[in-house]
Order: sequence, then structure tokens, then C-alpha cells
Amino acid sequence: MKKNYSYIGITFIILIFGIWAVPKIVNKFSKPDLAAIGKVPPYSFTDQNGNTITKEDYKGKVYVVEFFFSTCTDICPIMNKNMVKIQDKFYGNPNFGIASFSIDPSHDTPEVLKKYASKYNITNPNWHLLTGDKEDILNLSNKGFKIYAASNEEERSFEHSGLFALIDKEGNIRSRIDENGNPIIYYDGLEADGVQMIIEDINKLL
Repeated sequence: MKKNYSYIGITFIILIFGIWAVPKIVNKFSKPDLAAIGKVPPYSFTDQNGNTITKEDYKGKVYVVEFFFSTCTDICPIMNKNMVKIQDKFYGNPNFGIASFSIDPSHDTPEVLKKYASKYNITNPNWHLLTGDKEDILNLSNKGFKIYAASNEEERSFEHSGLFALIDKEGNIRSRIDENGNPIIYYDGLEADGVQMIIEDINKLL
């Protein structure tokens, strides 16, 4: 019986390619292509419900970090309206959370933050508006996350960026890679493009 060696050869090549390609396809979807920037440092603050919250409360959750203050009338309302969009996108997912650290903690008591949460329709039980020692919060921002924040309570002057940080389930700061192969580090919380990017990357980590 005459064998068709061309057919056998093609079949063999297809099988070999399949064995090689399938793990790569699976790997592409199982491991997010996001850079690890560093570990979130330890912290302990009080949330809008009077509960003590540490980084351990976010263990096993993907979450977003921001620095703000409740009396801000400039960029904070934009940031938190965008953050609510992110909240609503993952509504009901127990593995998603948000941490909002106030850089004006002497004013932003748990009671004040509770009213702020109601005003902005903050409903996710894993969204904690956090207050505590001012120096600890500023150190967390500037040294821990390297996101600029400053305050002068005597002059009632506060400065901070509109950036969001993305944290994975193991407490790593994560970032997508740009077209040049460099991590963007943080996400623009003021622009629709930045919000869409972080939503996409939260999905990857979840």
C-alpha cells in the first residue's frame, strides 16, 4: 500500500505546532502582562466607619489607591466620580476594593468621611476612606507609593496628584506596559483613557 508521506509530514508538523502553541496561548491569558513596581508598605488607619484598616484587610483583593481630601474642589471631585465608575464596574465583586487616603486628616474625621461617602454614592464595603496621623499618610504617599502629596494645615494648603495606583492580590503595585516597553507606573484618574486602562487591568488581575 502506497503511503502519502506528504500528508503524514504535514500532520506531524501541525501536531508539533499545537503542542508548542497551546501552553503559550493559555499562558497569555493566565498571566497578566503587567509590570510589578514594588510592594505596598505596611499601614494602619481608620476608615469612615471607625474601623482600623491595614494592608492585610486587602489581602486577596485587587484594589485601587488614591490620595485626596474631602474639601478639595479642584481635582478630587473628578477623581472620585471616576473612582465611582470603577466601583460600579465591579459591583458585587468581593475581590475588588478601593483605598482613599485623606491628606487632611485633622478635618477628615471618620464622621466627615462617612458623609463624603454618602455624597459620592460610595457603596462598596471594600472602599475605605482612610484617616489618621498626617505624617504617616504623607510618608505613605511620597515614600511608599512615590505619589506626590503635601499639606500645610495652618495655611489650609494641600497639594496632591490625580494618579491612581493599582494593587494586585498579593500586595504588589502593578502597571501596564506602554508601546515603548516601559511601565506607565500609575494611571491618570482625571482622564477617561486612564480610567478605561485601569478597568481593563483590574479585570486582568481579577
